Amino acid sequence: MHKSSGIVGVEFRYEFSREPAAHLRNTFFDVLGALRHEGSIAAAARTLGVSYRHLWGFLKDEEVRLGRALVHWDKGRAARLTEFAEKLLWAETRIRARLAPQIENLASDIGRELSSAFNDDVRITRCVASHDLSLPLLKRLCQGRELLFDLRFEGSLGALQALNAGRCAFAGIHLPLSRPELASRGSHVHRTFSPLLRARRHAMLRVARRTQGLFVARGNPLRIGGLDDLPRVRFVNRAPTTGTRVLLDELLERAGIDAASIAGYRHEEANHLAVAAAVAAGAADTGFGIQAAAAGKSIDFVPLVVEDYFLVCERASLETPAARELVALLSSAQWRERIAALAGYSASGAGEVVSPQAALPWYR
Repeated sequence: MHKSSGIVGVEFRYEFSREPAAHLRNTFFDVLGALRHEGSIAAAARTLGVSYRHLWGFLKDEEVRLGRALVHWDKGRAARLTEFAEKLLWAETRIRARLAPQIENLASDIGRELSSAFNDDVRITRCVASHDLSLPLLKRLCQGRELLFDLRFEGSLGALQALNAGRCAFAGIHLPLSRPELASRGSHVHRTFSPLLRARRHAMLRVARRTQGLFVARGNPLRIGGLDDLPRVRFVNRAPTTGTRVLLDELLERAGIDAASIAGYRHEEANHLAVAAAVAAGAADTGFGIQAAAAGKSIDFVPLVVEDYFLVCERASLETPAARELVALLSSAQWRERIAALAGYSASGAGEVVSPQAALPWYR
């Protein structure tokens, strides 16, 4: 059995760009991914913009450095990655999925400092939010309007706590309002969120609607159709402080399913992308998360609940320039176009400002 004796080195580099972006990339994995996709060294070299000789030499050098074969070098046959190389690619996919929100947070920190230094007209507003794939799109749209949307991902409960403590102007949360019984008085959702959502103090700005459900392997070989199937398969979960975990626990409670009967219920990942990657890598049979996180991961999705995503703020903040700008952006055709590209998302009602009393079932 081989064990790696190497040490992973991490070097962070950032640069000025007209298009804000946050990426975690490595040339070695770019090469393996291109080779898998193209099926030949020549085609992969063209895709990467290098010569055949350069790419061939690079692969040979990496094989020597790692002490493992990366490619089946069969003459006259398409280049194929070895099992070791495939496992490396799966690991890298999970790493990127797990770290994507942290990279976005880091880019926001750097962008905030540099933008304030370069442009006196740039306004800054801070948002702590539950992980969501639409908010980085909103951040990019804000950039074009001289509004720096300083986005940091945490769980829904942590986001509301940050808002109530004055550490941010907006808190991103999501609630299953398409099924009012899931958030009725006395529900797990109600008991968790009501101490943090202040009816007279807060306002709720609708961002989008999104679908949550179960990630399953391509073709759904285990025939997972709903929550009743969870006790017979391996599961991967989210942390208790996340809105997704609160929603899942509400669904389990209503279905009469004991969480202790689910293998992997205490196996937690940091965000939707990491849960989807765990299922794609075979580390779990299923996990609960948003449909858009399954895109590009060769897995399928079983929809269960449509929920509403909101930015919560102080009512008094609605008249600030930042809040007015966000309302305008979320109500725009440009926002609807961006949302349409995300699987399981809808911009229906986006930009609408509602009060907690009007939106939340437990007040009815």
